[in-house]
Amino acid sequence: MSTLESSTQINMKLIILGLLVFFSMIFFVDLQPGKPEVTYTAAIAVLMAFWWVTEALPIGITSFLPIVLFPTLGVLDGKMISDAYINYVIFLFIGGFVMALAMEKWNLHKRIALKILSLVGGSPFRIMLGFMLASAFLSMWMSNTATAMMMLPIAFSVTTALEEIYGSGKISRFAAGLLLSIAHACSIGGIATLVGTPPNLSFLRIFEIIYPGAPEISFGQWISFAFPITLMIFMFSLGLLYFSYRPKGQIEALDKSFFKDKYQALGKISLEQKRVFLLFVTLAFLWVFRSDLNLGFLSIPGWSTVFKNPKFINDGTVAIFIAMLLFIVPSSKQKEALVDWKIMKKLPWHIVFLFGGGFALAKGFIDSGLSTYVGGLLSGTKGMSPTLLVGSLTTLMSTLTEFTSNTATTEMMLPIVSGLASEIQVNPLLIMVPVTLAASMAFMLPIATPPNAIVFGTGKLKMIHMIKTGLIIDIFATIIIVFMTLVWGTIIFDIDPNVFPEWAHNSAEALKH
Repeated sequence: MSTLESSTQINMKLIILGLLVFFSMIFFVDLQPGKPEVTYTAAIAVLMAFWWVTEALPIGITSFLPIVLFPTLGVLDGKMISDAYINYVIFLFIGGFVMALAMEKWNLHKRIALKILSLVGGSPFRIMLGFMLASAFLSMWMSNTATAMMMLPIAFSVTTALEEIYGSGKISRFAAGLLLSIAHACSIGGIATLVGTPPNLSFLRIFEIIYPGAPEISFGQWISFAFPITLMIFMFSLGLLYFSYRPKGQIEALDKSFFKDKYQALGKISLEQKRVFLLFVTLAFLWVFRSDLNLGFLSIPGWSTVFKNPKFINDGTVAIFIAMLLFIVPSSKQKEALVDWKIMKKLPWHIVFLFGGGFALAKGFIDSGLSTYVGGLLSGTKGMSPTLLVGSLTTLMSTLTEFTSNTATTEMMLPIVSGLASEIQVNPLLIMVPVTLAASMAFMLPIATPPNAIVFGTGKLKMIHMIKTGLIIDIFATIIIVFMTLVWGTIIFDIDPNVFPEWAHNSAEALKH
């Protein structure tokens, strides 16, 4: 039997198993008497979660289940649920990804990475620092999967050069550590911006669906909060990985010319690279400074205030504007722009549909009353201190995301967490933000994130390597996220841990009626 036939057979068993659980819940479970839509929504959520985790069907196809099942079971109107699939967060993702693809097309991402490495230097510590800096910075703006794939051949060329000089015996441990540093830095860098990792975008839209009257979470606000967290986890991971995997014996630094030669081999900076870089910097600037930035000790007015209706402009508006410019600004070739429509084929549409499915599911959770029901089950947490509450939920999410898709898990957890917030009367941001960040803090297992899988797939790492350092970073990251949410996040997002805000109260009351 071929591998393909075997895989198909396994998938069919998983599909049937998921359907059996689904129909068992529909016919034999009644979570809330008199409100069958609560049970129906739970059954749909379980089916989606099971097929997402097992990938019994392609992730994008599973994401279409709400369009079929919510109207069929009478939970939500088909038009209403379809509207959840297209919104400004989807366009924020598409615009950001087009920029990433433009950087990749003109090799700008490789030039940035090699420039950072050439500036940092050639000692083992500096090499690891350089790789982590380049990976983290690029992952703030690009897909962490693409970043990891791009950094891998550069890492191989470095370790090969070191092995030729000192022998593989001295370098093998360091080579393993270097691969881990790339994977970890991709995840760490991704949390710093709203476009850096899918769970951040999922949070942005789900929060808006559940709390339409809440203050907007802007790009600049998010980076002001998350970047210091990125920096602290980055520094800890760098230190841990270097001291765990530093070369045996004394190793001299690689000659400074090593990375400079590789950088120079790229040739002169092309006109296209200059123009893409200028648009990239413009995009970052417009995102960060679009709305007012209140840092507690400093308030910076946003550029959107010069317009008549600044609230009409969002981060998706900015992303699509710059993406359109990429299709307009000419390259050095006559009558050709920096990118053309062919580049759209490279967009990860399965992720776009995954977002949409998650947003639709979140709407079902709220409108059916399932999130309130689950929140009621968790009402025993009401007596917890803010520290214990945030710590427990962040730890739970960090553990779950080691075994499941971080985006799918985020989209399943956030509506539940919001229901809990309403039930125990705490500011939803106090628990939704750290849970979102924890979704990206998966360092232990190859299945946890694509960068982990990519570096593990090289065959140069053992599972124990990943688990040993990954567990320590997981614990540290959880502590930092909890601490920074309670200290810095309360300032940036204007959270009083002891006050249930009016916008959250209004949303909770609207659901009751």
